[in-house]
Amino acid sequence: MKRRIFIAINLPEDVKNKLAACRNEWADLPVRFTKKDSLHLTIVFIGYVADEEMLDICQKVRGVAKENYPFSLRFSRICLGPPGKPPRLIWLEGEKNERLSRLKRKLEKVVFSKENELGDSVDEGGGDKKFLPHITLARIRQMEWKSLSEEEPVIDQKISLDVPIGSIEVMESCLMRGGAEYIVLESAELGKIGLAT
Repeated sequence: MKRRIFIAINLPEDVKNKLAACRNEWADLPVRFTKKDSLHLTIVFIGYVADEEMLDICQKVRGVAKENYPFSLRFSRICLGPPGKPPRLIWLEGEKNERLSRLKRKLEKVVFSKENELGDSVDEGGGDKKFLPHITLARIRQMEWKSLSEEEPVIDQKISLDVPIGSIEVMESCLMRGGAEYIVLESAELGKIGLAT
């Protein structure tokens, strides 16, 4: 059986609660909100892999995690995304972070390298040149959004949120009728001691 997997950062419960509370402001818009327990930041999308490949990926992720310090991410606004395109999402946008970029590059290198012998079933990595940390809060229902009689809603809310990052997770995305459900397959703690930004 193949699983649809990705590498992500899960959020602390208090952060999830704060983000869930923001939803009231957009309750009347044609959007599908991300369930509170599903809020996460995707670092690397991998794709469909077989169980034996998934075990190998989990081992590689543990190795990368041990080599990295815990750090923190700062999120500064809630807005429509992606930038420069017709809006598809309401998301929490983070500030660019060199530690996160390095972590992403290292994970892509070990997961997508030719030496990993994972074969063609794993998608090629896309690099992080345009990587902007973001957390999807809601998905826009396109047909209803386009038919709004008034002007397109403007969503640009300043927020200041510092999120401590102490682990990375290998997660499975199960596509269900009511939206994706996410299962943590492996949680790998960042290994070096000390908090850095």
